[in-house]
Amino acid sequence: MKSSRLLSILLLLQTRGRMTAAQLAEELEVSVRTVYRDAEALAAAGVPLYGDAGHSGGYQLLDGYRTRLTGLAAGEAEALFLTSLPGPAAELGLGRALSTAQLKLRAALPAELRAQADRMRLRFHLDAPGWYAEHEETPHLARVADAVWRGRVVEVRYRRWKAPHEVDRRLAPYGLVLKAGRWYLVAATATAPDTAGPAGPPYTYRVDQILAVRETGEECALPEGFELAAHWQRTQAEFHERLYPEEAEVRVSARAAARLTGAQARALAATGTPDPELPGWTRAVLPIESQEQAEAQFLALGAEAEVLAPPALRRRIGVAAAATAARYGTVGGEDRLA
Repeated sequence: MKSSRLLSILLLLQTRGRMTAAQLAEELEVSVRTVYRDAEALAAAGVPLYGDAGHSGGYQLLDGYRTRLTGLAAGEAEALFLTSLPGPAAELGLGRALSTAQLKLRAALPAELRAQADRMRLRFHLDAPGWYAEHEETPHLARVADAVWRGRVVEVRYRRWKAPHEVDRRLAPYGLVLKAGRWYLVAATATAPDTAGPAGPPYTYRVDQILAVRETGEECALPEGFELAAHWQRTQAEFHERLYPEEAEVRVSARAAARLTGAQARALAATGTPDPELPGWTRAVLPIESQEQAEAQFLALGAEAEVLAPPALRRRIGVAAAATAARYGTVGGEDRLA
């Protein structure tokens, strides 16, 4: 355990440069006192590690010192091969680079770890898109990725769902995210060339909706403290909060309950109670996107679900159900074609 931690400190300082004892302690999930002892152990072992006191101090390796020691454990070697996604890498123009990197990594592994990594590669395959998702062409992905990597402002022609449907944007790209097989660009609106910095917060753009892209050559830098993963996590949380702004009180049969998914299934499990009037049915308050969306959803459940509130939604579904019954000639229990 201690040897693994010492190696982690060494690699952290090698890859990140100067770090304080508090930063190392947080990264390794140990106490600051433990970091002090580990630093002394590394210095005693001959590692050219020195520390400076004060507000801007911290631990640092002697300039030019590098270690070729990786210390990969079996699980770590397997995980490296498991996280490789050849499809997305190829879309970014990095397919050959990924294959070469895997080849080099495999050659550097001891025989035992190489066999375990090969077993992982042969027995596990990651396929991100869902079953019914159609592949969307992203002809400008490589150019967008290049602008992200080099920190360059781009001018794009973008297609959106509301009018005007095609708009021109100057964007300062912050990063690319692959979500459920679809690429998204996180970018802020770039100001004029003679104005410093981006304007406003970053927004999310679907890369497959970018119709044209031109790199301007203007540099753009990430805002201080911006982390793509943390930003994306916040964006997803805010999206889910906005997705279901309304609620509906319903009662559903066991068959209908089994067809609920996501937030509605969780709400049913958390708040559902046995319906006092219909044995085997459950009554609950479920989140809904809108009354229009809820009308279509609950109509699809047919007689296996009943909306109790709000009254406006109940009336909408009643009118639609009556119109459907009339269309099929079953109003009043009589077949119109009989």
